[in-house]
Amino acid sequence: MTSRRSASNSDNVMHDMALVDYFRASIGQRAFIMTPSYPFMFIGEIVSLIGDQVELAVETTHFAQLENRNWLIHIHNIEVFYIEFPGDPRIPELNDML
Repeated sequence: MTSRRSASNSDNVMHDMALVDYFRASIGQRAFIMTPSYPFMFIGEIVSLIGDQVELAVETTHFAQLENRNWLIHIHNIEVFYIEFPGDPRIPELNDML
């Protein structure tokens, strides 16, 4: 039983490290991130990583009052993400004016 728990913990650590490395390599790129908790969705530029938190300069979220500021998003709270790289599909510009 202990070895199964130990293997699971090491898998989680490897998973977290891989996500941190991927986001660190993506600093300066735009990202679309969904979380299970409020405010649920963020679109913006990855500014930095602070430990296992992504610092995102948020352009768009569900509420305009929360935009145009930097947010720290913990890696464990990221359910879905897409990072925009040159040559790949772009994250659409979302706004209420359409």
